[in-house]
Amino acid sequence: MAKVRIPTPLLGFTRNQREVSVPGATVGEVLFNLGQSYPGIGPRLLDSNGAVLRYVTVFYKDEDVRFLQQLNTPVTEEDSLTILAAMAGG
Repeated sequence: MAKVRIPTPLLGFTRNQREVSVPGATVGEVLFNLGQSYPGIGPRLLDSNGAVLRYVTVFYKDEDVRFLQQLNTPVTEEDSLTILAAMAGG
């Protein structure tokens, strides 16, 4: 299972686990399965069409998946993903 690093604003969904193991052969499958395993986190990462929200960045091996094969980027059990969610406020 791939390791997924969770940003601080989303830790409440993963029971304060900063890193979780999630099955999947692609980035998209891992993110979908993350949402299935941790209810409520999915809508904060993916839109209704299954695309990554524009203010969320997913890194695979320190590379933004938008510059790779996006959600079709292959993932192995040894890989890790890092999720960054932009913060806004005023």
